[in-house]
Amino acid sequence: LTLVGMVLIFAQSCKVLQPNKILTTPSDFQYSEFKQSEVEYRIKPYDKIRISISTNDGYRMISISENNTQQNTKGELEFMVEFDGQVKLPTLGRINLAGQTLREAEKNLEKLYANHYQNPFVLLQVVNRRVYLFKSGGEVGMVLSIPEENLTLLEAIAQAGGLSDSDKAYQIKVIRGNLSKEPQVFLYNIRNMNDLRGTNLQLEANDIIYVESRPRYIRRVMNELTPYLALLST
Repeated sequence: LTLVGMVLIFAQSCKVLQPNKILTTPSDFQYSEFKQSEVEYRIKPYDKIRISISTNDGYRMISISENNTQQNTKGELEFMVEFDGQVKLPTLGRINLAGQTLREAEKNLEKLYANHYQNPFVLLQVVNRRVYLFKSGGEVGMVLSIPEENLTLLEAIAQAGGLSDSDKAYQIKVIRGNLSKEPQVFLYNIRNMNDLRGTNLQLEANDIIYVESRPRYIRRVMNELTPYLALLST
């Protein structure tokens, strides 16, 4: 009877059996409705941007370098957007790029570099866009980079090694926006094709993916009780 009582106590407390469980939502939580993303990505503080500059509308690459920049084999340079949204660029100095889309930033930089070069051609990339993925009840966490061609939910799960036998393919949450305010929370069911119709699988920078998992209460209860049972048997 004592053992049964202990099992019931453990079974009634998710905090004891699943202390690693995160990002929980109540059973009556209203999830956000799916819709296509209409907002282009805007440059933010602490983004790392890659820039290449050519003259004559892309005919010849301009050689620019600075001590606090990184240069790759293609002649492109990488800069960090500072806390105030400004980027220190060669020739131009500090320029505010935060809040601009990549197209807007490219156009503005071309206007500024036109004072120094003939028909400048600027290409920008944000190279540190990422999403966060948690699965297996929070036991597995990964940071995945978003490539230039964007990333879908299925691609992110594939990069994470797929789902384990304890993960719920029909209960995957994607959290988007500022967690301290009112973020959007989308619920995905990728178990069958019919449930995928009308959903937007395209991920955005800083999305959080959480895959719900089966609690497996019996196994967790036995793991908690094993030390006590071993002590009693001695």
